Amino acid sequence: MDLALQERLHLALSAQRRAFEAERMPSEAVRRDRLQRLLAMTREHGEAIATAIAQDFGHRARPESQLADLFTVEAGARHALRHLRRWMKPRRVPTPLHFLPARNLLMRQPLGVVGIVSPWNYPYYLAMEPAVAALAAGNRVLIKPSELTPATSDLMARLVAQYFKPEEMQVITGGADVGQAFCALPFDHLFFTGSTAVGRLVAQAAAKNLTPVTLELGGKSPVVVDRSADLDLTASRLAFGKLFNAGQTCVAPDYLLVPHELVEPLSQKILAAMRRQYPRIAGNADYSCIAAPRHLARLQGLLDDAQARGARVLRSHDEVLDPAQDRRLVPTLLLDVTAEMSVMQQEIFGPLLPVLPYDRIEDALAHINRGDRPLALYWFGSDRAAREQVMRETHAGGVTINDCLWHFGQQDQPIGGVGASGMGAYHGEWGFRTCSKEKPLFIQSRWAGTALFQPPYGARFERLLGLLKKIV
Repeated sequence: MDLALQERLHLALSAQRRAFEAERMPSEAVRRDRLQRLLAMTREHGEAIATAIAQDFGHRARPESQLADLFTVEAGARHALRHLRRWMKPRRVPTPLHFLPARNLLMRQPLGVVGIVSPWNYPYYLAMEPAVAALAAGNRVLIKPSELTPATSDLMARLVAQYFKPEEMQVITGGADVGQAFCALPFDHLFFTGSTAVGRLVAQAAAKNLTPVTLELGGKSPVVVDRSADLDLTASRLAFGKLFNAGQTCVAPDYLLVPHELVEPLSQKILAAMRRQYPRIAGNADYSCIAAPRHLARLQGLLDDAQARGARVLRSHDEVLDPAQDRRLVPTLLLDVTAEMSVMQQEIFGPLLPVLPYDRIEDALAHINRGDRPLALYWFGSDRAAREQVMRETHAGGVTINDCLWHFGQQDQPIGGVGASGMGAYHGEWGFRTCSKEKPLFIQSRWAGTALFQPPYGARFERLLGLLKKIV
């Protein structure tokens, strides 16, 4: 990276740092104004944003951009505006009996400058949703969007410059070298969404500055289908969850665990549901392209490797597509897969869906728990005891029961990974808290019993300490 660009990064951070130092605790009115401008930017330029995303992907289904990139940001901003006053208010917390009549308060204070490194799969949402949290909490924001979506990244840079002063929020575009230097800046908090491998490097870079991080990574998110599941309902919802954005979703179902006797009937119902939702693949405006040629080549490599190692390949459609003309990939189920296949070792991030049989639920749980903890887990069925067993005996960043993806849209629930799928959480108040320092305030009374613990120590101290041990 050239020195001019490096200097630009440090100048941008320094300008925001100075602005924060001049206004360490922005008022509610200031924060509302910033959130309203972000909301207006999203509403007024939604069509241009959707068009830019489609340009970057080759084709991106417009309803998917409207729902996943635009509506979600609007919903997050509106939610923050509704609850901002309560979130900002210092909270009274209990005070132990022996400290009364003193009081305990928690004061939520902005951290300073928040950095956001956003990915290519939902390029607007995954940049602006963390920004909503940061602005609501009173912070300044620097964003480094993905270089793999240049049209969207450039548009975001122009729009943010139009609606915000650079010392409030700024977008810095550039390649991987810019991203690497960006992560090494001494932010007060850093959000990163992307792969686990890159997430480890981001965490290492941030650690040099003791910068706390929120990492939303990925992994192989499993689906457990119980014997009590409604197969028609399950198939329809799995087809939607897997093929939304052509599977390029960090919480997309990665593989299915299905009772042995239900593998064939459920597989056929899933294929039928895929054909019903997408009557054709080539040129279908509702079905998104794979975002880049190298991603398509990677997915084709996973498919070829599985087939060469003996997997049974079930394609939803008989169409043959020219990857040079159309980067859509025909949805494919993979049966008879084995652990050594690449498709079972890597996060798929596309419309390939392995189906694994199990006989006992304990076998399915053992398979899940042998791997890294996933970002999402899905369970289908009506047997409450079986559901509770799966919930107790697995870990995941989040769960949707009897559907896919939708836990991600809940503003009153935290979103975040666990273990290799990430750390930290945001959305709604959880994001506000992530971007705030919850500073404890102990407010002592004039008439404080703690004076009894001042020296000189002696018998009185021993009696009081003995009394405290009995009542605490």
